Amino acid sequence: MSPVRPDLVACWLFRLDQRGRPEILLIRRSTGRIYAGIWQCVTGRLEGAERVVDGALREVEEETGLTRADLDDVFETDIINWFHEQSVDAVWCEAVFAAHVHRDAAIRLSDEHDDLRWVTPAEARDLVIWPAYERAIDTVAWLVDHPDKASHYRLLDSPPPSPEESPRQ
Repeated sequence: MSPVRPDLVACWLFRLDQRGRPEILLIRRSTGRIYAGIWQCVTGRLEGAERVVDGALREVEEETGLTRADLDDVFETDIINWFHEQSVDAVWCEAVFAAHVHRDAAIRLSDEHDDLRWVTPAEARDLVIWPAYERAIDTVAWLVDHPDKASHYRLLDSPPPSPEESPRQ
């Protein structure tokens, strides 16, 4: 079976408060854009032949100003969202990642978004509109609550596996 390349990437950014509990970054889509006013994570399209995780990190930098140096860890999540997008009358695929942000990192929003909030997972669930977002928020909380298991989802700065290699065998 051939691998599937997603159309979109998403990255849920989180930091830990003084007690070690997660705070999720939500960013609000600007007026005049599709889905204006919704709270979301970083999202965007892949460009050319870039690696999927590189696309997610590029989108993080474009939308928040955060670079890899501002992140403690980057995780895959095993979440792949498939959804119908009415504006293009097609089904799109989105690969979902998470990244732990340094507590003191400064966010600089692009013009795609007009506000940001660091919120608890419960507050984040109340603000987002899609069940897929709620699942991703729960996954971030799980990563924080299970650091030994989360280590298996950590993405290290290493070359991609060869096509012959099959992940998680």
